[in-house]
Amino acid sequence: MASADDTSSKASDRRHLAVVTPAPKELRDEPSEQPASGGEQQPKFSARELNAWFGAQHVLENITLDIASDEVTAIIGPSGCGKSTFIRCLNRMHELEPDARVSGEVLFDGETIYAPTVDPTLLRRRIGMVFQRANPFPAMSIRDNVLAGRRLTGRLRRGEADEIVETALREAALWSEVDYRLGHSSAGLSGGQQQRLCIARALAMQPEVLLMDEPCAALDPVATARLEDLIHSLKGNYTIVIVTHNMQQAARVSSQTAFFLDGALVEYQETDRLFTSPEDPRTEDYLTGKFG
Repeated sequence: MASADDTSSKASDRRHLAVVTPAPKELRDEPSEQPASGGEQQPKFSARELNAWFGAQHVLENITLDIASDEVTAIIGPSGCGKSTFIRCLNRMHELEPDARVSGEVLFDGETIYAPTVDPTLLRRRIGMVFQRANPFPAMSIRDNVLAGRRLTGRLRRGEADEIVETALREAALWSEVDYRLGHSSAGLSGGQQQRLCIARALAMQPEVLLMDEPCAALDPVATARLEDLIHSLKGNYTIVIVTHNMQQAARVSSQTAFFLDGALVEYQETDRLFTSPEDPRTEDYLTGKFG
């Protein structure tokens, strides 16, 4: 359970983002690219004419789509199509790369994230990220790995560490496997356990969103199945955006799927519909293995 101090800190982060200049009205009134649903809930993310470059290389071209709150959205497509760059634009990690730049708009809870008044560090507290290969800190214990982000950002208060560790590890479905060895090095964990430890580290920051960049790419089938079960358990409490090369995985875990090709968004629909009745022939060609 979050402490009152945690709630206050989270509210402070929200207020910091709330001071940004609202997006121009014409951007807000643009027709939604979100798959049709029964409700009118505001999207968690809205990308509008989003472009991204690495130097002269144009890697994302005019991406416009909405991502629903508290659901799982999959991004699929062949290697080099811009999938990972897209999700890195959602928490401004793209700009950390040399010669990287963006244009267009990304709204998070209706507010633009690229305004000069937005602190990227505070933004990334609300939008966590899990990478393709597990990256725990090998010199740290399992416990200290979970707490690393809280300590780095000065958000760890006396007496709350044990609760944070247990809560995060339980959410990441790892507690029962490591509760007796929290002081041991994370290097002794299996690959799947290390990836779930990284998810626990992200969850300890109390984010609203988890971005997952091919989190199962280096895992065996058993570890992959456990991670997919974890994703199912987290949806509803978190907005999850997952990049995957595994089309079967996208079909299993997501509510909506976006198909990217050559830096462009080709099709975005409810997952079942996209896989059974794609509207664009390029989507069907990709799904049936004609390329990619």
